[in-house]
Amino acid sequence: MNSSALDSEAPDLVCQLDNVQGMVDALTAVRWKRSQDAVIELSEHGIVLILEENACLQAKVYLQRELFILYEYSAHGRPRFGVSLSLFVDCLNTFSVPGHSSTIEIRYPGPDMQLLLKSVDSLDAGIYAEIRTRIPDTISWDYNFEPAGSTPITFTVKSAALKEAIDDLEWPGSSIQITLQPVPPTVTFRGDGHGDLQIDFMYYANRDLLMAFHCDSQISHRYKYKFLRAMTSNIPVSVLKDNRGSKLTVGRGGMLKVQHLVSVARQSIPNPHIDSAGYQHPSRIAYIEFFVKPEEDEDNIND
Repeated sequence: MNSSALDSEAPDLVCQLDNVQGMVDALTAVRWKRSQDAVIELSEHGIVLILEENACLQAKVYLQRELFILYEYSAHGRPRFGVSLSLFVDCLNTFSVPGHSSTIEIRYPGPDMQLLLKSVDSLDAGIYAEIRTRIPDTISWDYNFEPAGSTPITFTVKSAALKEAIDDLEWPGSSIQITLQPVPPTVTFRGDGHGDLQIDFMYYANRDLLMAFHCDSQISHRYKYKFLRAMTSNIPVSVLKDNRGSKLTVGRGGMLKVQHLVSVARQSIPNPHIDSAGYQHPSRIAYIEFFVKPEEDEDNIND
């Protein structure tokens, strides 16, 4: 067999990860319902997992190649395939051993275009899994996230506080109004249902909760409650324990972007990427992004 034939049989990707639980945490953060189909895109820079709902909510998990202890990429272009998120997470969970940072190998494609997973730890029995993939039905919608003006409209709030606020505003089927005002610097979440409930984050009053705030004029947009809850309902326990913050940015037209950071650092040994102040190198962080379209303004529709 000549070398070109061998190259054609090489998988698009072979990678190894030494913290399965970190990957489970990252993927669980975008798991807002029992059955979800995801699109996985591979590149020389890493793996991106994309989920969508009704062209109104989109989530992305960025697993940069630096997260992996081995990342061998042989494909031309950027292969994309569909997979059941629930099945993927459940399979990963079988490799996760409490108190032990398991190492797994992920390979794509298998002989029948499967996603292949296997344990590579000497302490583990040989665990192996195959996940059937599919051709994606649709192309991901282009969210066209652009700044709303010359000054970015953004704030960072403790993830635990954000989750608690959305949980407290629960009125299924309703919407939540998010208002930012520069004087005094305040973010307000207001829900309406069987009455009204309002939660204020005041920048100068409590910077332990509202950690950063940038807004030069008052803005207000409404979003479906179910979409906001999808962004916060499964924030990993590790993020809450680490007391991390979530960054929210309002773009042109009211498009909302929410970013969470999930640690994928190996926990069983001292991590050289974490210094004495607790700073963790970006290479050991998975980036989670949600994009939510605002509700249409009825007044604008009537105009």
